[in-house]
Amino acid sequence: MKRIFPVIIVLITLSLLGIIVLQVSWFRDMTALRQEQIKQKAEEATTEVAIELSRHASIAPYMKIPRKPGLSLLPEDYGIGYTRPTISQHYSDFEIKEKLQKSFNQKDLKDVHFEFGVTSNSNAYNLELQSQNFIKEANDEVHNKRVIVPIIPESGNELEGLVPFEHLILIIPDLKTQVWESMVWMIIGALVFTFIIITAFGVTVQALLRQKKLSEIKTDFINNMTHEFKTPLATISLAVDALRNEKVMAQPDKMSYFSGIIKEENKRMNKHVETILQAALMDKQELKLNMKKVHAHELLRNALNNYQLQIQDKNGKVEINLDAENDEIIADEAHFTNLLSNLIDNAIKYSKENLVLRISTVDYGKFLQIRIQDNGIGMNKETVKRIFEKFYRAHTGNLHNVKGFGLGMNYVKTVIDVHKGRIKVDSTLGKGSCFTVEVPLAEKS
Repeated sequence: MKRIFPVIIVLITLSLLGIIVLQVSWFRDMTALRQEQIKQKAEEATTEVAIELSRHASIAPYMKIPRKPGLSLLPEDYGIGYTRPTISQHYSDFEIKEKLQKSFNQKDLKDVHFEFGVTSNSNAYNLELQSQNFIKEANDEVHNKRVIVPIIPESGNELEGLVPFEHLILIIPDLKTQVWESMVWMIIGALVFTFIIITAFGVTVQALLRQKKLSEIKTDFINNMTHEFKTPLATISLAVDALRNEKVMAQPDKMSYFSGIIKEENKRMNKHVETILQAALMDKQELKLNMKKVHAHELLRNALNNYQLQIQDKNGKVEINLDAENDEIIADEAHFTNLLSNLIDNAIKYSKENLVLRISTVDYGKFLQIRIQDNGIGMNKETVKRIFEKFYRAHTGNLHNVKGFGLGMNYVKTVIDVHKGRIKVDSTLGKGSCFTVEVPLAEKS
């Protein structure tokens, strides 16, 4: 699992980056394609309108004007020239805009904004008609797309080509921005899709991390459980071998000593089994409580009496200050005693020689506050944050004689929660820890 996990993370990361790169490339290609489509359709729409306007441009009435040099077919005193009505004489700027908009709508360019102008000749581009912002947009040739279509009179005119023809100029302002605006829903959909992919990626990585953590926890738990059961089994095996010795069998006191060892180790194994079963019940939320009024001071003394030998082994002393005037609480006697026992047991296990254990109680509003403080090895911030996690065990440095499954503090937190209480931890590495338990007081009759 440890080898496969980094490979899976790398593959998922590369896949995510590949998807993002493909989407960026797709956006760029779609934008370019959409711009070309708009350009082509705009040219077609402008050409159609120019053809429609050219029908009026083909009307050319005769007028007598001074004869142009070089026309030798006419009398010397007279010349004949042709002129025709301009587009502005037939249409207003509003009418031309309507024609362009109609043509744009037919080409599926309904939302494309445009400006237009009509010029009087093909040389100077003198404006006859123009839309409101045509001059302003005509000056920006970098961002705007320009389409110029000549308005050529229909064929058939006898002197066609002698008179300069007009032009219809169309400008699409800031084409790129308009393309992005036209694709807004497509972009939103793509961004939502990308967000879903990133979320799925995050959930997958989180699940993998959780799986890795559970795998490590399982390995640690199996190792701890094997060690915890192996020691009493080895002790029982040695005691049984001793009992079979003829010299031991002849001495009743020795028989009693070794049988006592077997009994104590059997109790120890039963206690481990009970701890594991309790953890299973807590997982299933099947922790059954027999709630009744009990005196917390009495439970504290009972729990403390069970650890006198361990305290003596650590050359320790206990300072007890039970200052709470009211110590009556509603609790399950067995589970609350186990809670206190776990806290005292931890204080002893994670302490070196010359243990000083301080146990005190005070009234704290509607709560009874119990403090269990030691001068042990203490905990760092990471351990304090994770101390109540199931199977979590603090690193003890050079202290290798600490045993357990990492279930005790999780059990403590579960029990205090079902009693509607609170627990707080204060600890300084190398100086000791203090657990503060607050449990509601029983209401007075």
